[in-house]
Amino acid sequence: MLSLNDIEQAAQRLDGQLLNTPCVESKTLSQLTGAKIYLKFENLQYTASFKERGACNKLAQLSSDERRRGVIAMSAGNHAQGVAYHAQRLGVRAVIVMPRFTPGVKIERTRGFGAEVVLHGDTLDESHTHALILAEREGLVFVHPYDDEAIVAGQGTVGLEMLRAVPDLDTLVIAVGGGGLIAGVATAAKALNPGIEVIGVQTSRFPGMVNAIKGTHYPQGSSTIADGIAVGTPGRIPQAIIAKLVDDLVLVDEGDIEQAIVMLLEIEKTLVEGAGAAGLAALLKYPARFTGKKIGLVLCGGNIDPLLLAAIIERGMVRAGRLARIKVSARDVPGSLARITATVANAGANIDEVHHQRAFTMLSAQNVEIELVIQTRGRSHIEQVLATLEASGFEVSEQH
Repeated sequence: MLSLNDIEQAAQRLDGQLLNTPCVESKTLSQLTGAKIYLKFENLQYTASFKERGACNKLAQLSSDERRRGVIAMSAGNHAQGVAYHAQRLGVRAVIVMPRFTPGVKIERTRGFGAEVVLHGDTLDESHTHALILAEREGLVFVHPYDDEAIVAGQGTVGLEMLRAVPDLDTLVIAVGGGGLIAGVATAAKALNPGIEVIGVQTSRFPGMVNAIKGTHYPQGSSTIADGIAVGTPGRIPQAIIAKLVDDLVLVDEGDIEQAIVMLLEIEKTLVEGAGAAGLAALLKYPARFTGKKIGLVLCGGNIDPLLLAAIIERGMVRAGRLARIKVSARDVPGSLARITATVANAGANIDEVHHQRAFTMLSAQNVEIELVIQTRGRSHIEQVLATLEASGFEVSEQH
């Protein structure tokens, strides 16, 4: 089984090849959650993910014959970029097999690092099968994203750095897909501090490792905003380490992850992808479990599709009461809309959208239903806008 020595040797190979990212306290998140939270900013790596640690450690150990043949990997994006970047740096050919629906930003960045991208299959498992066929056909060295000791040792350097920066952490909360990151981090952390608690987080849509470790039978979904941890089949090597060293695994929902992404963007001014927000999502979902503890969270990646981010931000504004949809019934006469918009403006809200509805309504033919999307300062402000409209003689309701 992997040892602290393997991870320390990996750290020596990685020295000077990538960032020792900051691990610093977030005072605001600490106040909001009741725990003392330290964030490890792996989204600041050149490829915006911790994955290049394992890739660099693996590629650095290739023989001259293996370097000449080239490497192949399957990945939803971050492992792809890590392998592509470090292969390019070392002058090694890299072929990456990605699922067909991988976000465009990840595909383009992978190609930007000089890799040949092959889009195949709807899932990582299908991409994996195809990658093995290509490896055999073209004599390429297969670089697995998590089921490889060299990869796990490289990822473990995250834990090494965290405990050197903040030696007295009580708990580490780590996102889990295939399990490479948490297996490496747990190996390093438990060796340095046997009393530390290590908790894994999976999205409820991809609970493969939870099922494997706990013997549960949660169903698997088909998609998640945390695509970096959307792994159907857990790694064999990580699973053995997790079974021995990880204290617990928890599940979070899509809404928890969305909320965590928006909070990190708004509070920490840092951009993370779904998997990168999973740790904070667990603290938001299970606050009592973490209260009063000194917790290390890994912001493990920052590669998120801009359109997905825009949708998440907008949904976050709705949840926070900063965007609201209201329906106003009024007489269908000239000036009605102007009166409504003026009333909303006087209440201090800004109008995003206006939609007149004459045909699809149960109101009498002389009336019109007007739907407004408004920007507000929060829940109490929405109530204030509704009260102002009612005081002006309009029938009004908030739409959810």
